[in-house]
Parts: sequence; C-alpha cells; structure tokens
Amino acid sequence: MPTPVEDVTTYEGKKPWEITGKERALFSVIVMTGAFMAILDTTVVDVIVPKLTGPLATDMYGVQWIITSYMVAAAIALLITEYLIKRLGAKSVFLLGVSLFTVASFFCGVSNSLEEIIIFRIIQGVGEALIMVTSHIMIFSYFPPHQQGLAMGIFGLGVSFAPALGPTIGGYLTEYYNWRMVFFINVPVGLILVLSGLLYLPKERVFEKLKFNFVSFFLLSFATVSLLIMLSRGQQLGWFNSIEIGVLLFATLIGFALYALSELNSRYTLIDFSLFKNPHFTNGIMIYFFILGFSMYQYFYLLPIYYEHIKMLPTLDAGIAVFAFAVFIGIFSPIAGIVSDKIGAPKTVAIAAFFYVGASLLFLPTLNYYTPLTQAMLLTIPFGIGMGLFFAPVTVMILQNAPSHKGELAIVLMDYFRFVGGSFGTALATNNMEYFKNMHFQHMQEIQNTEYVSFYLQQIKELLDLSLAQIKIIFGNYEMFMSYNYGFYNTFMHAGYWGILGSLFVVLLFVFKPKKEIQPS
Repeated sequence: MPTPVEDVTTYEGKKPWEITGKERALFSVIVMTGAFMAILDTTVVDVIVPKLTGPLATDMYGVQWIITSYMVAAAIALLITEYLIKRLGAKSVFLLGVSLFTVASFFCGVSNSLEEIIIFRIIQGVGEALIMVTSHIMIFSYFPPHQQGLAMGIFGLGVSFAPALGPTIGGYLTEYYNWRMVFFINVPVGLILVLSGLLYLPKERVFEKLKFNFVSFFLLSFATVSLLIMLSRGQQLGWFNSIEIGVLLFATLIGFALYALSELNSRYTLIDFSLFKNPHFTNGIMIYFFILGFSMYQYFYLLPIYYEHIKMLPTLDAGIAVFAFAVFIGIFSPIAGIVSDKIGAPKTVAIAAFFYVGASLLFLPTLNYYTPLTQAMLLTIPFGIGMGLFFAPVTVMILQNAPSHKGELAIVLMDYFRFVGGSFGTALATNNMEYFKNMHFQHMQEIQNTEYVSFYLQQIKELLDLSLAQIKIIFGNYEMFMSYNYGFYNTFMHAGYWGILGSLFVVLLFVFKPKKEIQPS
C-alpha cells in the first residue's frame, strides 16, 4: 500500500527519506520544534487566562474568548491547508505558519486590551493550523516506509507531551516573570525556526494544483464557527435555556446541511469522503476523535484544576505535578512508534487503549482532596503511559490507509476532528464538573441532621468568637468545596466513559479490515 509520501520527490529527484542520518535528525528537530511550540501554546495560555481579567479590564467570560478565538481560527485555517500545500509546498506553508505564529505572539505580548489580544490570537490560530498539518506531513516524509511508526512516535512528543507540559511552563513564567512572557518566549524560537528552515529544510516539488471550492469552504467554516462558539459559551449561558445557544445550534445544523448539499453538487469537492470507505481509516479517525478529543482533552483540562483548586497548590507546583505523567508521555511516544513498526499499528492501538481506559477508570477517579500529593502523581503515571502509546500507531494507521496523494487531507481531517472533539471534551468537562458539584451539594443538604449542624455551628461560633452569620458562610464554603471535591470522581469517570466509546472502534479494527489497497486515482 502506498503511503502519503511515496509519490513525493525533492528538486534533486530523490525521495524525501533518501537523506543522511544527520540530515534526518536536523530536519526532524526543526519541524518538531515548530509543532511543539504551536501546540504547547494552547495549554500554556490556559494557565494565564484567569490572571488576565485585571490587566485587560474584563471578566472570566471575556478572557475565555482568548482561547475560543484561537480554536475557531485554527479549525477554519485547517480547511484551506491542503490547498496551500499542493500549490506552494509543505516547506513554504510551514515557514508561513511559523512566521504568522511568531509575529502574532509578539503582538499578543504587547496587547493592552481584550480586543487587541483576540485579534492576534486569531492570527496565532491560523499559524498553528499551518504548522501542525505541514509538520505532520514533513516528519512522515523524512523516514522510510518501514520506520513511519518511529516518525509518528517522535511527532507524538509534540502532540501529546506538549499539552501536558504547558501548565508547568505557564506556571513558571507567570510566577517568576509575568503573563506576557508566555507569548514573548515564542518570538526568539520562531525567528530561529524561520532562519534554520530557510537554510536547511529541503524544498519538495509541487505536482498538483487543486481547484478550491470556496462555497463549501465558506459553509463548512460557518458551521464550524457556530459549533465552537456554542460549545465555548454553553456553560456560561445555561446551554439550551439560552436563546443564543439555540440560534448557534440552528446555525450549525444549517451550515453543515448546506455544506453537504454543496459537496454533492460540486465537481471539485472540499473533502474527498471516499477516504472513509476504508474501515481502518474511518475507525482510526473515530478513535482519534473520541479518545483524544472527547476524553483526553477533558483530562488535560481537569488535572491542572484538580491540583490548583482541590489540592490548593500554587500554579508552578500544580504544573510540576502535571509534569509527573507528562514525562511518561514523552518516554512512551517513540516506544509506541517502534512497537507499531514491529507488530503493526492496530495491535499497538489496542495496547494503548487498554492502558488508557484502565488508568482512566481505575486510578484517576480515586484522586481527591485526601489523596497525598505523591500518591496522586504516581496514580497519573499509567495514564501518561497510555497517552504516550496512543498517538503514533493511530496516526500511522490513518496515513497508511489514505491514498498517497491524499496524505495532506488525511492530516487535515485528523486535526479538524482534534479541534472539534477537544472543544466538545472541554465543554463536557466544564458542564459535568458544575453538574456533579451541585448534585453532591444538594445531597449533603438532604442528609444533614439540621439540629446537630445548628449545635455544631453554635459551638464553633463560641470557640472562634465570630458571628453566627460568619460561621454559616464559612460552613457553606466548606460544603461547596467538599461537593467540588466529590464531583471530581464523577467527572473523571465520565471522561473515561468516552475512552470506552473510542475503544469500541479499536475493536472494529479487528472485525472490519480493508478489502483492498487504495491506489491513487
């Protein structure tokens, strides 16, 4: 079966992987640094967002747009990336993405208003989309077909290790410098990447010029924007108790419906849905969508909150605690790639799913306020191993089951599903945390012996020499904290259930197999 890079040649007429070991290492470092920088920025910024309400003169709902605008821009830019790669080449698009990301990072750092930072975060999001798709393809091309699992294991260091490392770096920069350094740190890295990329990265020949379907692009972009805004604002507005959420849902459904009609009646489609005729490709995308998007992104969001708000650690210490499992993501990502080359991607995915679901359901739900910090960090290690084993084999399987001339589109679809699935996952985590916190609070209220509680509060009042009203406020805060604490159990469990759903598609890998190899049309 041809792979997505076997039909590509360089200007010297060679295959991209026909390079020396030193060249392969140099090219991989340049490309991986770009991918690592781009995806690290997503969770690094998550840490500083609560601290921006004062400097930007806004509230929490306002600063949430710093994240939302980035995600929306990146999702839309993904849809045009394949076209740009076919017209300009992966190297040119990669350097364009790094340049946009670097310039936007600088202007985010000097922004003094919410409107300014949102504008430059949009540009950052476009840069991230260009970087992620091109770096994915380029890393894949630098390794021969029999080492593509190793290539994706190396790439997995960026995609899975960087988000987990983000809170640590963000916490350090915020605590010892200020929030602007989170953006400024990208500037020298980006400048070095652009210069080294211009000097060293090989430029491939561009063989294909696509006809771009702007109507389908506009309609799918409209639907995606509506969907992501709905997911980001649902908890704030009360989901379907809000007219705005209802309008956004309607716009999303209409946008996707009109997009489908456009694709059915267009000679040049935006997305080639024939890719999904291959069961390994389809199941791989669904595994990526549910396990990485719906499930893992919930844990990326929840674990820093657990350490900061339940264990009450400072931002930097919470980041260090998260780093405990992030290390194992980094260790096991290349190991998964090597194993995938040896025993095949489907079997490696099955091993990864076993580790991931087991850790998600057996270990993480046990974390609460009473869990010693060292024990909490140790319990997240199997989870990190499962995440590290996951990315490389899934990616290899998807790319190997796409036609060689559709590799860029396969990557676009993977990243698109990552953004949309991650948005769903984050919204689910937020909604579930609020729901289960309230549920436990109400349950505590129902089972209380009111006479005993009144007696107890009176005793505390006399002991601390405070007013009864003050004591009731303190006790109410304690109840709310404990309901928050107990709510994490349910929220962690529900995140794990999405991992189980994704694992059903792992089972289907061994039930439905591709009938024949895909050849370029």
